[in-house]
Amino acid sequence: MAGTHQLVVFTLDDQQFSLKLSSVQRIVRAVEVTHVPEAPDYVLGVINVEGKIIPVVNSRRRLGLPEREIELNDLFIIVQEGGMGLALVADEVKPVMELPETEFVTSSEVLPGSGFVQGVAKVDNGMILSLQIDKALSAEDRSRVYSTQVEAGGARA
Repeated sequence: MAGTHQLVVFTLDDQQFSLKLSSVQRIVRAVEVTHVPEAPDYVLGVINVEGKIIPVVNSRRRLGLPEREIELNDLFIIVQEGGMGLALVADEVKPVMELPETEFVTSSEVLPGSGFVQGVAKVDNGMILSLQIDKALSAEDRSRVYSTQVEAGGARA
């Protein structure tokens, strides 16, 4: 018997993306992002969430979508990635959705080598791309971002 996935669905423009509910810690309103020199080009900088310094990934750039400035209505989805926090920028977050495993087509079947995209599901109102959060940062970028995060951890704004 196939299982189900509980998903946090979010939008960027008119496209829908999802993350496993178990990887999402919280959703917060967009706040000012502090730039980090020498961070990967898809990392906007860092934010302070309850005393923890968390890198912010430019979801649009990472997913190859047209970029725009962060707006007041945007949200940050705080996820747990390899024991470290990470924030993804979203236009809107929808209620948690439960989808049967059988609704998903893996990215290797449709888009081999897509990395960050784990699978695709067809739903009533279109398609949802399921993201694999542990692929949000490459191993090299993870090391660069989190070493900067540790160095910045002692300095408080």
